[in-house]
Amino acid sequence: MTKKFWDTSGRETVFETPILSLRRDRKHRPAAPNASHDFFVIESVDWVNVIPLTEDDEVVFIEHYRHGTDKVGLEVPGGMIDPEDASPMVAAAREMREETGYAASELIELGVVHPNPAIQENRCFSFLARGAHLAGEPRPDDTEDIEVVRYPRREVPRLLREGRISHALVVVALWWWFQYEDSV
Repeated sequence: MTKKFWDTSGRETVFETPILSLRRDRKHRPAAPNASHDFFVIESVDWVNVIPLTEDDEVVFIEHYRHGTDKVGLEVPGGMIDPEDASPMVAAAREMREETGYAASELIELGVVHPNPAIQENRCFSFLARGAHLAGEPRPDDTEDIEVVRYPRREVPRLLREGRISHALVVVALWWWFQYEDSV
């Protein structure tokens, strides 16, 4: 089957916030050019996740209160790529340092996903940070309520099975990591 792109006849921003915008696209399917439909797309900057792995084979996680679920979740450090970040890798190192106080001797890009291509246009980059070590105090944003915790690498599959880690993009980052570890 040949991939067919829909024609766009109109595009407008209908809602804006500091972290995302909602855009309405007027589209026409090539097979029915006289029928048009409105589609809504969430515009956001790209994101990063980083898995800090210490020399002691521990993963540095954060327990992070999330407003969407009104719960504390177990996650890896991550966040938005800021305009001043030169690359996703630079953003990953910055987020890890801000949220945990850790730095790393090596960052490895594991993979990239589209968080929800049905309604979002952005990407999420996942990194492994080898040789993670405490380099200072965490400096989370004023809107972040974070506690840094460490778990041995061998416990990560259990944390996933038990649902302690439920953030979909963190699960993907860990999957990328497991695939990477299996290939080297």
